[in-house]
Amino acid sequence: MNWEQLLSLKRFGDTNKRLRSEQDETRSGFEVDYDRIIFSSEFRSLQDKTQVIPLSQTDFIHTRLTHSLEVSVVGRSLGRQVGARLLKKYPHLEEIHGYKANDFGAIVAAAALAHDIGNPPFGHSGEKAIGQYFKHGKGEIFKIELTNKEYQDLCDFEGNANGFKILTQSREGRVGGLRLSYATLGAFTKYPKESLPKKPTKHIADKKYGFFQSDKSAFIDLANDLGLNKTRTGDDISYARHPLAFLVEAADDICYTIIDFEDGINLGLIQEEFALEYLINLVRDKIITKNYNALKTTEDRISYLRALAIGTLIEEAVSIFMANEEAILNGDFDIPLLDKSKYEAQINDIIKLSVENIYQSKEVVEKEISGYEIINKLLDTYIVAVNNNYSGKASNYDKLILRTLPAHIKEEDTSLYQRLMYVCSYVASLSDSNAVLTFKKLRGLEI
Repeated sequence: MNWEQLLSLKRFGDTNKRLRSEQDETRSGFEVDYDRIIFSSEFRSLQDKTQVIPLSQTDFIHTRLTHSLEVSVVGRSLGRQVGARLLKKYPHLEEIHGYKANDFGAIVAAAALAHDIGNPPFGHSGEKAIGQYFKHGKGEIFKIELTNKEYQDLCDFEGNANGFKILTQSREGRVGGLRLSYATLGAFTKYPKESLPKKPTKHIADKKYGFFQSDKSAFIDLANDLGLNKTRTGDDISYARHPLAFLVEAADDICYTIIDFEDGINLGLIQEEFALEYLINLVRDKIITKNYNALKTTEDRISYLRALAIGTLIEEAVSIFMANEEAILNGDFDIPLLDKSKYEAQINDIIKLSVENIYQSKEVVEKEISGYEIINKLLDTYIVAVNNNYSGKASNYDKLILRTLPAHIKEEDTSLYQRLMYVCSYVASLSDSNAVLTFKKLRGLEI
């Protein structure tokens, strides 16, 4: 792979090449990507989607929206610092093509901003609930009518692949989705493969999948334009990651490791003395003791350590990226950047404590159970109505249900797979509160 192709400014539907040297320096195409994402309705819905605690009633716990904004800020710093180093290593990128260090920051920031845009309500349990409906629930009956890859898309419904659909899928009045630059779409796609074969290797890019069968042609066009390396031959589509996807992943890893931990402390799920011990171990060399001792509240002390920890891990991720840049370009780097960090043990200690005290806490588990029930009810109601309508057997109840759905879900010329995927994507688009409210209305509990 080469940086000239990887930094493509092309957008869906372009017939002429977009050159960086011809861009408006006050607002480049990569910065336009960020704006298009942040003004989209799909991004706004993240303000009421779970990051750690589903349906939290407190006013300081992160949602998917605040998490995404923070990941984009960290991603921007990672991208700019890497960009400055890459331009020194490859001066022709700036001298001939006109790329700036800030371009790398803008690409990573935009991709990071969108990284959770396809996630369903109730966090990762929402993904699992959709998958379980098809794997072991009423949706299992569709297996015989779908290809193996189509069925796997549904059984392992993936927020990353749904995000790619949101960003790229055409619909009436919006051809090409948000029409982001191919560089940003490439950096967004952490898992550039189909749902099958499942985890064929231990390479990080094979951990999950990044696009549905319905969006395969769009991804192949993207991969070809960017010059991504093919990693599999035959009928199975799989490519090496866009190098900047490693920075998007690192930004996400940094934020959920440190900031989810901070949320757990502020909620009282993790005791302050444990938190201070774990975070101090991560930033011991950077603490200014006088400043730290002047802080009187838990929140201020944790905030100080959090800021130092994020700064430390940004420096570490940039250093690891540049040390392995050639392997990354060749598609040979197969682990997350922070897995090579000298702070890996400290990071793992923090994650372990978060899993035990936050992600598996009684409050989270109980709300995830409710989320399963809600998503199952929504899927079943909508799928029955859409399929009955397609076969000409819609009841009056089905017709009422159809009136609540977007028009494109009711198109009569779609395949079964497309109908099922439309419903899943619609349910995934709902915010936590909207999913709960819709569930209550379907059960006759809210009028």
